[in-house]
Amino acid sequence: MIAAAGGVVWRPADGEIEIAVVHRPRYDDWSLPKGKLHPGEHPLEAAAREVFEETGLGVVVGRRGLTTRYAVDGVPKRVDYWLMRSTGGGFAPDDEADELRWLSPADAAELVTHQHDREVIADAARVDLPREVRLLLVRHGKAGSSDRWEGPDDRRPLTPAGERQAHELVRLLAFAPRAVLSASPLRCLQTVTPLAQHLGVRIEEQAVWGEPEFGGDPQRALESALRILEGPDVTVVCSQGGTIPAVLQALGVHGHGVPGLLPPAAKGSVWALGGRPGALVADYYPSL
Repeated sequence: MIAAAGGVVWRPADGEIEIAVVHRPRYDDWSLPKGKLHPGEHPLEAAAREVFEETGLGVVVGRRGLTTRYAVDGVPKRVDYWLMRSTGGGFAPDDEADELRWLSPADAAELVTHQHDREVIADAARVDLPREVRLLLVRHGKAGSSDRWEGPDDRRPLTPAGERQAHELVRLLAFAPRAVLSASPLRCLQTVTPLAQHLGVRIEEQAVWGEPEFGGDPQRALESALRILEGPDVTVVCSQGGTIPAVLQALGVHGHGVPGLLPPAAKGSVWALGGRPGALVADYYPSL
């Protein structure tokens, strides 16, 4: 299978949005910017890279778009899309894309060559869901066994595998977070340390996101999540497996869409949340 990724790049325009479409001279078609994954590359990382290579635009990644599937010369191809708000930059024609146009969703859908691009554009134009996310809810990375750890549990550190997960979370820079919060256990703080260092911010320790504190007063973590969702900036919060699924359920997120079933929260995983209960986007990344 051919694995590819791309972006629906948008910008505000008179209360509406405009979408960037590019002309590819190799195929003589109009398309959304996209391209194949490099070996070992995460689709999110590939999508941001391909968008920049084809458009020259800086972007902030938002919610997931559609995934398209079709065949190229008989070989199945999958393209994962993300919605991306343009933050500036400049287009320069090259062999991959020799023209870029900013168009309304309707005009973009009319111009693009392929039906699967029209479906992706229609999803991006939805007004019932937010295009951007505000809360990146991270479960800490893999830590040593609690049975084998002789010290206080809140000082149990990440394993080498957990440290690798922590460094992979630097990919969350694509969402342009402005703040990093964490529960108090060392393994939580260690998980978001590489990301905070890249951002140049201090980790704000918030005990309400820890399991013991959450069990004593779960409403405080939920109120913290709601404040972040209603705010203007993207915030990363590192928490624990006993807290994350319950907060997600309270927000209306259920496992596999089934009410009453707890949402997953694997170690090192991320939930990207935007909007508000009732009009919430919740994208799950088992790993980055």
